[in-house]
Amino acid sequence: MNVKEEFELSDSEKEFCVNLAKKSINFSLKNRGLLQLPEKEVSSLSKKFLEKKACFVTLMINKNLRGCIGHITAIQPLFKDIIENARLAAFSDPRFNPLNGTEFNSITIEVSILTNPIDLEYSDSSDLLKKIVKGKDGLIISKGYNSATFLPSVWDEINSKEEFLSHLCLKAGLLPNEWKLSHLRVKRYHSIKAKE
Repeated sequence: MNVKEEFELSDSEKEFCVNLAKKSINFSLKNRGLLQLPEKEVSSLSKKFLEKKACFVTLMINKNLRGCIGHITAIQPLFKDIIENARLAAFSDPRFNPLNGTEFNSITIEVSILTNPIDLEYSDSSDLLKKIVKGKDGLIISKGYNSATFLPSVWDEINSKEEFLSHLCLKAGLLPNEWKLSHLRVKRYHSIKAKE
């Protein structure tokens, strides 16, 4: 079964995503709290932003990762998910210190809105490699209590499907070749990217 691209954004809607993420971070820098949009502004939003959607917000400085947090499954309206994940990426990514005001002026923001993950059925490791679409698929792997995901944008840094799976296994706390040794649960999703 293929992932259906059931969600599209216009250029102005993508710009809104990035601006909303930036507004959220700026608000938290100045006020320490979570940005709340006025009811009037919420009621004027496109229906797309009121739908329950999952997103990741990625922050970069000089092409280096500076924070990335998100949800795999939709739990709230998209506009709220952008606001929340932007704040978390800036101030709560455990890999980084909280973003400061100087850095705020240097960040570039990418918002990835995810399609609903669906199970990827495969028979063995070679079949799995055949079914993964390089450059397009985001993957979630799980075995027991271990799980991890890579967004489709990770393909920009990883050249081969084998390397993609091996790094994803390591991220999940598994052996790098676990995808060859046992049958993992694999889900795939796509993303619509909005970036500066």
